[in-house]
Amino acid sequence: MSSSTADPRLASAGPPRRPIRLSWSDERLRAIVWQILVVGIVGSIVWWLWSNTVHNLEVRRIATGFGFLQREAGLPIGESLIDYDPTHSYLRALTVGVLNTLKVAVVGVILATILGTLIGIAKLSKNWLVSKLASFYIEVIRDLPLLLQLLFWYTILQGLPGPRQALNPVDGVFLSNRGMKLPWIEWLPAHNWALLAMVAGAVGTWAYARAMRAKQYADGQPRKIWPAGLALMVGLPLVVWAAHGAPFTPDIPALRGFNFRGGISISPEYFALLLGLVTYTAGFIAEIVRAGIQAVNQGQWEAAEALGMRRAEILKRIVLPQALRVIVPPMTSQYLNLTKNSSLAVAIGYQDIVSIANTTLNQTGQAIEGIAIIMLVYLSISLSISLFMNWYNARIALVER
Repeated sequence: MSSSTADPRLASAGPPRRPIRLSWSDERLRAIVWQILVVGIVGSIVWWLWSNTVHNLEVRRIATGFGFLQREAGLPIGESLIDYDPTHSYLRALTVGVLNTLKVAVVGVILATILGTLIGIAKLSKNWLVSKLASFYIEVIRDLPLLLQLLFWYTILQGLPGPRQALNPVDGVFLSNRGMKLPWIEWLPAHNWALLAMVAGAVGTWAYARAMRAKQYADGQPRKIWPAGLALMVGLPLVVWAAHGAPFTPDIPALRGFNFRGGISISPEYFALLLGLVTYTAGFIAEIVRAGIQAVNQGQWEAAEALGMRRAEILKRIVLPQALRVIVPPMTSQYLNLTKNSSLAVAIGYQDIVSIANTTLNQTGQAIEGIAIIMLVYLSISLSISLFMNWYNARIALVER
């Protein structure tokens, strides 16, 4: 038997590629021709639509472009995260709309994830009543149209008593047809610095946890993370806050005349939209969580129970980390759905990007630009969610060695 071995470069090179023949029987030539043909047809359709649109706009003497963004809006907006008044530009008004949309999407995703996870776990509970209640919630909430649910919550909130007869379930908290009033603090620059320190502390805690986990893999000795996390995420902001004078002035809402003054307000439009989106999306997330948990082999539960672990501890430390690999991909779709469904806010009067952009295009006549702005905003938010979730899914995926 010869001891000589083949050159690995020759083995990996494979058979030589033959040149493309100028014949319709050559499949590679056919593939190139069809691709050129399809691209040409699509390009021709796009060019025809664009030229036809430009011609129609010129005939009707409708100006095009985004120059209108610098004009005074004259558009009243009920709530905004940044300073705004009708004398500001359309660009500022649209920015307020984007921030209002993000306020719904971000808070809604967090609350829907928490509520959906709890309901999904409750459906698998060994308690008959808890399991049936969770199943009833899932079946009912998913079978009702979202728009109908939004109108339902908004009607309930509008049916609450006025400010003088407002519900007061907890001291300092008032619920009326004007929305919800909550206690707050007088926000000063010191609080901005403390918040920045908390973010820096969270990043430091994450880095410390990674370093300690690497050491545990090296020597097998577990290390506590919470003391450092407590110091960085609580102690550091407190030190920064104290260094700036430790300002703390509570702002408690109180009835003044026909409405409340002070505190922080949650409008009935925002409250109804958030309730509808969270409760509706949580029904779908619950089923995703339930399916992910059941996808984990039953032997994992039995082995952990044989070691004396409690059911809650098994779920937290063994089952859920494995179930995430099944949960995360479909969960991304629900986050995207919640964000896009927030465009129904216009039905109950919440001024998000759709509402403000619609008013803008009605005032300026820039319909194409207005629709393009709405599409760009939702495309950007959706792509950001997808990129983040794909990154997270890649991090928790099993890696073959």
